[in-house]
Amino acid sequence: MSANHRDCRASRALDRRRGAAGVLGALLCAGAALAAHAQAPNPPSASIVVQQTAQPLPKVEPPPRDFKTAEEHYKFLLEKAHGGTKHTMATIPVWDGLWAPGNNTMPTLFLVNGSLANAFRPGGIVKEGVLTPAYEKQFKERRAEIEKYGEQRYDRLTACEYAGVPRWIWEPYVKEFVNTPKQTWMMNDFMNETRRIYINGEHVNTEAKHFATGDSVGFWDGDKLVIWTKWVNPADYVRGMPLTSNQFEMVEAWQQKKNPDGKRQLIIQVTFYDPIALVKPLSAVYTYDSRPDLEAEGVRIRNWECEHSSNSYKDKDGNTQFYLPGDPEYKDPRGTTDFPDLPGQSLNPIFNAE
Repeated sequence: MSANHRDCRASRALDRRRGAAGVLGALLCAGAALAAHAQAPNPPSASIVVQQTAQPLPKVEPPPRDFKTAEEHYKFLLEKAHGGTKHTMATIPVWDGLWAPGNNTMPTLFLVNGSLANAFRPGGIVKEGVLTPAYEKQFKERRAEIEKYGEQRYDRLTACEYAGVPRWIWEPYVKEFVNTPKQTWMMNDFMNETRRIYINGEHVNTEAKHFATGDSVGFWDGDKLVIWTKWVNPADYVRGMPLTSNQFEMVEAWQQKKNPDGKRQLIIQVTFYDPIALVKPLSAVYTYDSRPDLEAEGVRIRNWECEHSSNSYKDKDGNTQFYLPGDPEYKDPRGTTDFPDLPGQSLNPIFNAE
């Protein structure tokens, strides 16, 4: 199944429930659904973003004191936790089921009037003195483009580039989490991005390079998972927000709680470290909501295929555009393998379809 069809199916179900995970649902399934992909240039549906923004947020919990580096911050917390809680399979916290992104405070770090509602859209006023001069200049140029055109004209996901950290934390659709005593797997539906957290481990980089999701180690402090991530590719916080450098690192604390309605929620307290792009470390809070209703709808995480089914491209003017059915370059996401003359080589799941 192509990413396009799967995501439209999922996002329709998400929109029916009017959940935060449906941020791009209307975008993906409107108009030429087969032509669009998740890296469409248009910002999310305004009504859904307003709902997401209205969701209650826990307070940001800054670090217990100022730290110059993520390593210093992480090691302080590890020492405070006396080396961390040594869980077994019988005691490890269980974050089962599907989880959808909720509200977060990240846009407030970079925009005077920042919220999810204007992170992608015009109307945001850049906070000065938060980013280093070169990165502030670039961010102002990005926001000026959004003010002029109503959106960021080109997004790097157009070319099937991974969202990466820290954008991963706020990517749409659903995630699944598997905790074991030695590893935690954080699986994102979007772009097949799975983060592996090595519990009580050390950073290892035999490839001597950076990665989209970096390298993550962590420890448990009771029911709270503390993570330190480094060696991250230069990326961004999300479309419309500032760029990050190749020195970006972050420390996260994940904890499952109950929201005021008694429903399960994951609270993520994050501190961003980036000596090249940030004047000083910044902290934000993100949330994820448990979504058993999506499981009841039949939503599942599938393999995300981009290179051979995405019809997005960068045009000569630097905009994200899409090939439509009938264009010579159009890729049919429900086409065939390289052996179309053989029976059973169609990618269409309807077996009796032509």
